[in-house]
Amino acid sequence: MSIIPYRNEQPRQRRRTLSQAQVVSAALALLDEVGMDDLTMRRLAEKLGVKAASLYRHVRDKGELLVLLGDEISGQIPLVRASGPWRSQLEEMAWNVRRGLLAHREAARVLAATPPFGPRRLRHIEALLRILRAAGMSGQDAVRAAYHCNNFVTEFVADEVRISAMVAESRGKRKASFEEIKKNFKSLPRDEYPTLVELADELSEDDPDGMFRFGLDIWLRGLETLAKRAARRKRQRSS
Repeated sequence: MSIIPYRNEQPRQRRRTLSQAQVVSAALALLDEVGMDDLTMRRLAEKLGVKAASLYRHVRDKGELLVLLGDEISGQIPLVRASGPWRSQLEEMAWNVRRGLLAHREAARVLAATPPFGPRRLRHIEALLRILRAAGMSGQDAVRAAYHCNNFVTEFVADEVRISAMVAESRGKRKASFEEIKKNFKSLPRDEYPTLVELADELSEDDPDGMFRFGLDIWLRGLETLAKRAARRKRQRSS
């Protein structure tokens, strides 16, 4: 009878298998925790409980990770309904995107810093261009309008988040911080800055929804002018 010698050793720990989807999901959670600048491959590996080398099987580098995050964030934003007046569709899309970007820390920065790659992100761009073309715009006008639409919403949210962070860093309540802004404007020399003093209340307004609605309305009115011009040219060509 053979005797197998006893080995006093710990059982081997099973290697954790990762998927790209798991990596991106963990990266999004880490983005919410630490922000875009502090989102590193090393930190992500620590969060997942793996070595950094394991991540590179699924993601080439931080740049590619941010592109994947942009697509993941876009996938959480509802697509606009493909029905109704084109202006209503664009308005719905803008509000959907703003809410989606505000749902994650510095999501607007991620989208602004990455190229428009990924199927879910491309679906939103496709929908936007489709609506603009359906409004009667030329290809060039539709592309330019889409560019400015993206800039308006993304940069508005980025600024909105920046202001909120600034208020949080001051360790003061939001309302108190805007009251301080108003106080500073009102204390300026009236003979040198008469309009700033006069509009101190408006300049310290804390209504991001109202500001967004105002800017969106201006943008949509401009698009209506383009659409009417395109329709007029079409009638002239057909007459």
